Amino acid sequence: MTTETDLAPAPALSGRTTVLTIIGHPIAQVRSPTTLNPEFRRSGVDAVLVPVDLEPAALPDFIRTLRGWRNAPGTIVTVPHKMPCASLVDDLTDRARLLGAVNLIRRRPDGRLAGDMSDGPGFLKALAAGGFDPAGKNAVVFGAGAVGRALLLSLTEAGVSRIAFHEPDDARREALAALAKAAGVADRLGTDVGADLGAYHLAINASPVGMGEDGRMPFDPTSLPRDALVADVVTEPVETPLLKAARAHGCRVQTGLAMSDAQVAMQIAFFDLGRAG
Repeated sequence: MTTETDLAPAPALSGRTTVLTIIGHPIAQVRSPTTLNPEFRRSGVDAVLVPVDLEPAALPDFIRTLRGWRNAPGTIVTVPHKMPCASLVDDLTDRARLLGAVNLIRRRPDGRLAGDMSDGPGFLKALAAGGFDPAGKNAVVFGAGAVGRALLLSLTEAGVSRIAFHEPDDARREALAALAKAAGVADRLGTDVGADLGAYHLAINASPVGMGEDGRMPFDPTSLPRDALVADVVTEPVETPLLKAARAHGCRVQTGLAMSDAQVAMQIAFFDLGRAG
């Protein structure tokens, strides 16, 4: 992956520059600007990705503004806006419609907005890059928000034998069960996760626990088999308390940054921001 240190200083912005945004609240933890902007420079694309710390109350106004934002190809969406945005766009892919969430919104020339959700495919791409095949394995996921729901679809499509979730919120558990039924994978879903994780080959934090200065762990990885893989979707810090403990236990780990980086090519293609010329 190209980084800022590999490249010459960025060219000055101009009236011709394409302005892509990433919206979230908070936004300081996102890594996309440090990966996508170097890719634009490397490819000679006159575009910039700008992080926007957007309060939830301002989301509808932002989406309305995006419709008329002529030099914007759309926006990348992160927490907590993935689910609310699904009801604010005009068109959804089948995957995004089933999930009720989006992390990519493309603006069409007529101002209509189309949404997709790439978190699941990005997670699988990161797993593949690390040499981990989830087929036939047991997985456990902590958190059933937009990312957790995306992992349910992608991991069952990839052939996991069973996928269990820990989610304290009743409404989210019910929504997860409804999604599993709609996707035809209810027979592989479990929601009763105890403290002993010895039966799982893949354990994932799909919650914000451990982000920023939060020193908590969503679960104790020491009951996992030592050949298990522990993944975290949190991108800041890169090595979360969970991943540090998992690595000390002898487990393989996958960072949130790996999942984020795995989506760069998908994002560039979605917004049609490939190589200049």
